[in-house]
Amino acid sequence: MTIDLNTLVQKYDTPLYLYNFDDVAKRYRELKGAFEGHKSLISYAVKANSNLAVVRHLAQMGAGADCVSIGEVRRALAAGVERYKIIFSGVGKRDDEIKEALEKEILMLNLESEAEMKRVEQIARELGKEARISIRVNPNIDPKTHPYISTGLHENKFGVEINIAKRMYIYAKKSEYLNPIGIHFHIGSQLTELDPIKEATGIVADLVRSLVAIDIDIKFFDVGGGLGVVYKDETTIHPQSYADVIFEATKGLDVTLICEPGRYMLANAGYLVTRVLYEKKNAGKRFVIVDAAMNDLIRPSLYDVYHKIEAVKKSEENSKESTPADVVGPICESGDFFGKNIDLPPLMHDDLLVIHSAGAYGFTMSSNYNTRGRAAEVAISEGEDYCIRKRESFEDQIALELACDNSWQKK
Repeated sequence: MTIDLNTLVQKYDTPLYLYNFDDVAKRYRELKGAFEGHKSLISYAVKANSNLAVVRHLAQMGAGADCVSIGEVRRALAAGVERYKIIFSGVGKRDDEIKEALEKEILMLNLESEAEMKRVEQIARELGKEARISIRVNPNIDPKTHPYISTGLHENKFGVEINIAKRMYIYAKKSEYLNPIGIHFHIGSQLTELDPIKEATGIVADLVRSLVAIDIDIKFFDVGGGLGVVYKDETTIHPQSYADVIFEATKGLDVTLICEPGRYMLANAGYLVTRVLYEKKNAGKRFVIVDAAMNDLIRPSLYDVYHKIEAVKKSEENSKESTPADVVGPICESGDFFGKNIDLPPLMHDDLLVIHSAGAYGFTMSSNYNTRGRAAEVAISEGEDYCIRKRESFEDQIALELACDNSWQKK
């Protein structure tokens, strides 16, 4: 980044999330451009980073929203996403969530089981509405990614098998209250190989062709998200290569192509800035203790994944010999770390570290563990900085708790 981190830290303090909105816009235009000449919708996966300013930034460029809770649906609408570009996905939807989604008349609900389909039908009947639906198909393809973010195998909780999906479509076609307009699959996140995407798309496209043959008109073909990004040294998929594979598999189908990028849009555009508190050594083992913690960014602890960590030092200080160090936070857990054996120069109190590729699944997975307030979020656009979420105070944390005034006790 070419921004002055020291100035931003003086203004907003640490830990601090920074997002480069210019980079987000570039990513969106590149992906949307890859689908040029075809009907398409880039439906941003809100779960990756749900800040209203982020969602609005993408909505203003024409993006839709892939939502996995009614809260995310509300966020998308509040941020200006057009209702006919909103998809409500997720394995477990409550009746009140289904009801609200139908009343808001979003594009469609993405269903994950026959039982869920029956609940949607019942609620649509009670409302006197027709529910536009898609069905998430599980193509049983190994995405070759981290097992925690693999979603397209039979052993995962997501989606239904091909034969069950076809049965569901036939049922929905006959129902007065269901309108099956879409099909969906998503084999996993952080995908770096084209072959699993190509194979899964081919399987689902063949299912659509069999549905068209029995007069079930699928209008939306949703390939999910999952495009990988560079955290360390990954070889990633070019957007045009990704789109071309989808074009080939869906040739001859009159459908609008939907993809749901989240990580791809935000990960590399985001940074977590943290302040060094001090260094210590245990039996020769070097630790750099910082003021950010696993409650701010849990990915290294949860997935044991790599994030580049860079010291913000003057050039002459950077020339000093770097040695391996574990970068750790103040939380009382051995899992509270951002990186192990990271080569870093000697660091002093109040020096800054930047944790890269933190724009997706960073703040959205943060918590108040150890009664720690969540970080501020700042957007950088055309050289200007904008606070898009204030730092959380202690008073913010306890605002919903009742113990302070004893009003919870029985009289």
